[in-house]
Amino acid sequence: MTRLVTDRLQLRPWHVYESVLLHELWTERDPRVPPHRRIDAEGRPTVSDLEARIRSRSDGNALGLLVAERKSSGDVIGYCGLTENIKVPEGEPELAFEFLRRSWGQGYATEASWAVLTWARASGYRRLWATVSDWNVASRRVLAKLGFVETDRVERSEGHGDVLFATKQL
Repeated sequence: MTRLVTDRLQLRPWHVYESVLLHELWTERDPRVPPHRRIDAEGRPTVSDLEARIRSRSDGNALGLLVAERKSSGDVIGYCGLTENIKVPEGEPELAFEFLRRSWGQGYATEASWAVLTWARASGYRRLWATVSDWNVASRRVLAKLGFVETDRVERSEGHGDVLFATKQL
């Protein structure tokens, strides 16, 4: 997956310097997000740690999280793409997205996700998954708009909300 274009967005691979944006996303995360996905007491992951992650994932793999850049202004507002999840059947990737709070409520997650779904279908995927915390009503709404159906599968999580599994046939 290299580049996807929508009416308002360009989805493309990360540049190392965009680790600052990724760090900002980490700092904005809800306190109910599990600790391993938030900035810890020592300030990790740092911008440098995230730069290293971006470098290590620049391997040309078809799966990946793409930067969501507004075409009108060129500013990066989040990411969307496909990722592997060992908790779902092999060959059935997970749709993932995250956007800066200042861009919430404007339909960017839905728009970017539709582009990824279209790409996934054209690439031969038959089914996608998504995992979402039960308290994350906005993301659950996006998934419903995209036609994802929540399954009966739930992973219980003390203090962080249960993780729901949703799927979509392509």
